[in-house]
Amino acid sequence: MELIKELLVVVGRIFTIIPLLLIVTLYMGKRAIGELPVFDFLVIITLGAITGADLADPSISHIHTAVAIILIGLFQKVITNSAIKHRKFGHLITFEPTIVIQDGQLIMSNLKKIRFSIDNILQMLREKDVFNISDVQIGIIEANGNLSVLKHANKDLVTLEDMNLTKVGSSLSYPIIIDGEIYGNVLKKLDLSEDWLEQQLATLNIKTPADIFFASVNNDNELHVSLKSFMEDKQNIVPITN
Repeated sequence: MELIKELLVVVGRIFTIIPLLLIVTLYMGKRAIGELPVFDFLVIITLGAITGADLADPSISHIHTAVAIILIGLFQKVITNSAIKHRKFGHLITFEPTIVIQDGQLIMSNLKKIRFSIDNILQMLREKDVFNISDVQIGIIEANGNLSVLKHANKDLVTLEDMNLTKVGSSLSYPIIIDGEIYGNVLKKLDLSEDWLEQQLATLNIKTPADIFFASVNNDNELHVSLKSFMEDKQNIVPITN
């Protein structure tokens, strides 16, 4: 009988707490769901922990959980409104946008600062339908962790039908050097040799692969290189703010 009673308590809490969570989430607004900046992410984790504990443990006072959910929703609303009115305060509770690609060059120091790997960036570029990093003029990791991409002007999409043009196939690039290490297996599959690579690097006045942060080659055997030393002083990087 005691078990049945506790189960009925859990069922009753589900039917009361879920509508309350819905109301509070709708009150907090789309921002809390769609963008998930740092503060809102912590709010959602806290709400989940409080709700989970309440549903799993019938001994926890249900009214305390309800009050906590309402207060957290109100607190989130106050904080986000303050962040909107006072930009300096808003910057304190979130991440700044970070430029990770400029003029097709990966910025190693910024990637390390935000703890993103080359593989992370390449995947995010592919999700943006960008398969050649040299097409990118500016790449920015936003405060919510998403990648924003501005392509070079001659790489923007155009309406081919209106211009009576025939579409030319896109060129896929393959990583052949990452952080100074040559990927010989990739070169082999592309029917390229390390001698070919050395000749290409020599034409770019690059003495050793150890100086290269990232290098790729496309289907036309065109080499693209990002040096480790590129913009380390950040003098040419225009700051991006929220």
